Amino acid sequence: MTQDDPGQLVSIANPVNADLVTRGVAEVFPHQPESHDPRQCLLRLLATTDRPLRVKLGVDATGSQLHLGHSIPLRKLRAFQDAGHTAVLIIGDFTAQIGDPTGRTESRPPLTPEQVQTNAQTYLDQIRPILDFATPGRLEVHYNSTWLARLDLKEIINLLGTMTVGQMLAKEGFAERYGQNHPIFLHEFLYPLLQGYDSVAVRADVELGGTDQKFNIAVGRDLQRHFGQPPQFGLLVPILLGTDGVQKMSKSLDNFIAMQDHPSIMYQKLQKVPDSSLPQYFELLTDLPLTHLPQNPREQQKLLAQTVTAAYYGVEAAQQAALATAGDIPEFSLQGVTVPVKLFYLLAASGLCRSSSEARRQIQNGAVRLDDQRITDVDWQASDLQALVGRVLQVGKSKFVRLVP
Repeated sequence: MTQDDPGQLVSIANPVNADLVTRGVAEVFPHQPESHDPRQCLLRLLATTDRPLRVKLGVDATGSQLHLGHSIPLRKLRAFQDAGHTAVLIIGDFTAQIGDPTGRTESRPPLTPEQVQTNAQTYLDQIRPILDFATPGRLEVHYNSTWLARLDLKEIINLLGTMTVGQMLAKEGFAERYGQNHPIFLHEFLYPLLQGYDSVAVRADVELGGTDQKFNIAVGRDLQRHFGQPPQFGLLVPILLGTDGVQKMSKSLDNFIAMQDHPSIMYQKLQKVPDSSLPQYFELLTDLPLTHLPQNPREQQKLLAQTVTAAYYGVEAAQQAALATAGDIPEFSLQGVTVPVKLFYLLAASGLCRSSSEARRQIQNGAVRLDDQRITDVDWQASDLQALVGRVLQVGKSKFVRLVP
């Protein structure tokens, strides 16, 4: 756990920043700009607060890979950090074992604590390029098992007593499943309450989330009132469209760009974003002024690819990716390859190296990467070809192949 003392912040760097609240935001609630109560309007609170606000974002460690859609609330959290406020990142290691029922037509399969812990570590690695982990007082990282695992039955009954079945069934997803006679299990009702209790545990002033999280964030407000705390603001960001330009970005729909995609893959996917999606991608994934973009959609795609890739891997890597994708990445078919297969064999067979001995030297010299993973073990081998499909094998800065079936 990383927890710095917010008291180390002696002043707020930029307490009033309307763009912080408005750019790429679908809704702030409650929103009562005419109210004289600072707690009724986030902009007013930002202008008048004499302390860093505690801005919460929760992520459930239900998978191993984050995509650019997940980066949107993380980028907003970083914006609050840059304005002098405290980011409170909650890794939902306990709630991940239940799974968020939002948008689900059926109950999520349970995860083991070991699976959740592995996922949580990969999440932190992927989040580091976005959030400020270095400045004292700007970030707290909590695992919600710290408080949720300690709740006894009496406390859980107390939580359950704050909501009715009717209120739960009003939640999008629950209502649809109930109307279609799809089973809703009782432990799923606990999820919004446990996520809401996170806000109580960290005394959140603001909670960030996608537009599909409004119900859960509102539950947090209700629970804070129940426990005698000022209720948090909810700040909702849009759901990013996938690379197909039609449905939301999702790994299951294979229309996603992973935050850990190889720079060349990330660049290539971004420069193919449909014209209709470009305004949303620029607004949500970059800080570029939206009024000074190129007129030509093709130039916009290149600028988007360059800007986003550079944000994760640096300007040089983005430039190399642009060169590598100028004619698309060449492909090497794994058809006929038997497992287990040594990496040096793939390097030679794909033409990236002239021989196995050269391949061994390149590996020893640290010049070989598989996606963003540098491999220096000359005996590295793969036992599952399917796990290699779609990955980019790289030697140096200019030799690439994508591994395909």
